[in-house]
Amino acid sequence: MTEQLTTDDLNKQIRCVSHEIRNHLSICDMYTQIIKKNMEKSNIENPAIDNAIECIQKSLQIIGANLFDLKSLNTGKMQIFDFKNTIAKSAELSKAYVIDKNIDFDIFIKNTENILIDENRFIACLVNLIKNGIEAIEIKGKIEIYAEIKDNFGIIKISNNGKPIPKEKQNDIFSYGYTTKKNGCGLGLAICKKYLEAQNAELKLAKSTKTQTQFEIKIPIIN
Repeated sequence: MTEQLTTDDLNKQIRCVSHEIRNHLSICDMYTQIIKKNMEKSNIENPAIDNAIECIQKSLQIIGANLFDLKSLNTGKMQIFDFKNTIAKSAELSKAYVIDKNIDFDIFIKNTENILIDENRFIACLVNLIKNGIEAIEIKGKIEIYAEIKDNFGIIKISNNGKPIPKEKQNDIFSYGYTTKKNGCGLGLAICKKYLEAQNAELKLAKSTKTQTQFEIKIPIIN
């Protein structure tokens, strides 16, 4: 008979696992810094490598923040960030998921203001939505990101021209455990919606047709 874990045992196990993962994240972060310093010493200038290092370091920050949330049940830290820069950073991180596919990114950010967000969680949500779009495209396609400030809100529209979400399933995609992917766990969109709502933002599926699937985020700006 398997012994059932108590709440205290489970909390201890979570803290131990989080601690070990954070140790290895620190090693990854340390080596990105070593690579950067060695490039500077050797007078090597490579924008692609610099961008890759920045993306890795940001991803490590997001993972670290999620581990801290798991360990302490933290609800996130809200700070003021620039709307445009946050979206641009998310788009760059997302491009790492384009593997063996011919995908164009069409990004247009009309204007900008400040928004109050938990940066790591907000970026993680944008990356997840873009990644889903990339996965919906089989070989060749386009990811479109359109953003603007309108009526005191930041509006972000993330679109792809990949396989559409079946009409009969569109009302269920934000439910925990529900997925349309063969190897999906059904948590990504549910977590995105939860995280964004905690930041006073709205997430919805604007449309999903044969030609385009589009998600929309709406978040108040800081005047």
